[in-house]
Amino acid sequence: MEYNSSVKNRVKRMEGQLRGVLKMMEEGKDCKDVITQLSATRSGLDRTIGLVVSSNLVECIQDAQDEETKEESINEAVQLLVKSR
Repeated sequence: MEYNSSVKNRVKRMEGQLRGVLKMMEEGKDCKDVITQLSATRSGLDRTIGLVVSSNLVECIQDAQDEETKEESINEAVQLLVKSR
């Protein structure tokens, strides 16, 4: 699977958020502020996982030669989403 710049930018944004969280912790910032940033990062991660799984599913279905292969691809995508929770 090829990852487009949009997905990569999402990951870079989360990386920046996590660096910001570490800095906040080192500076002794209020726990509410730290939790807010951690929650935002988790939310971004969840959305990115959904995007990657759905994009992969579309590719797998388009490449599938028969109904059995399509069904296997769908089941695999659902399992990936469940595992990510």
